[in-house]
Amino acid sequence: MSKPIVAIVGRPNVGKSTLFNVLAGETISIVKDTPGVTRDRIYADCTWLNMNFTLVDTGGIEPDSKDIILSQMREQAQIAIDTADVIIFLVDVRQGLVDSDAKVADMLRKSGKPVVLAVNKVDSFQKFGNDIYEFYNLGIGDPIAVSGASRLGIGDLLDEVSRHFTTDQMEDAEDERPRVAIIGKPNVGKSSIINKILGEDRVIVSNIAGTTRDAVDTEVVHNGTEYVFIDTAGLRRKSKIKEDLERYSIIRTVSAVERADVVILVIDAVEGVT
Repeated sequence: MSKPIVAIVGRPNVGKSTLFNVLAGETISIVKDTPGVTRDRIYADCTWLNMNFTLVDTGGIEPDSKDIILSQMREQAQIAIDTADVIIFLVDVRQGLVDSDAKVADMLRKSGKPVVLAVNKVDSFQKFGNDIYEFYNLGIGDPIAVSGASRLGIGDLLDEVSRHFTTDQMEDAEDERPRVAIIGKPNVGKSSIINKILGEDRVIVSNIAGTTRDAVDTEVVHNGTEYVFIDTAGLRRKSKIKEDLERYSIIRTVSAVERADVVILVIDAVEGVT
């Protein structure tokens, strides 16, 4: 049986990627105090009390945004919700309850999936303890106080998440699937190739260079054999790297190459080799 899938969803900048990295036990998702840093679905294999599951980080959900990237982030989050067995709905105790939280809660209720409400950034129970109760107004269950940055409340959160796992999802199997990394310069069509192979919009495709910032794992089955394709951020010369986020992305790409069995280098036929 496949491992249960747990998706972390919520508004932008509530700390989803920080919590994801804490639960995964390593820095996989880019963490920066800038809304919209995580754009695609990011995956990690996790274990809690001998129970194995797949954790999914998602881009922040802006329910009413018309921005192209933000609307695609919302679509990616919806795909993660549709494929998840359990959903961690993350909110921010410091910002308090806002309209977007209520709209995301409505979105999750429609999914019919088990939802665990986690109130993040509760670094001090004495200071923020009473503020947690405000989130009962979402009508989506008992809020669990956590702090991804301070690693508080993580055990309580995982206990509640794992309570929704079924016994037939607990079977452990070592992942020996071949891993294929797709690398190249920005905007040469790496994500388009992944989507074409998979037959669905697994990763965000845009004519804006640098849309992919994290290395994104995708499961592909061909002739009965399972593969893991890794879409990566575009690489370019150091002199052209101006943005901190791009520096982080390159680290993810190099890491993806190191854990891959095969690497595909994609070149733009129109532009040629540069």
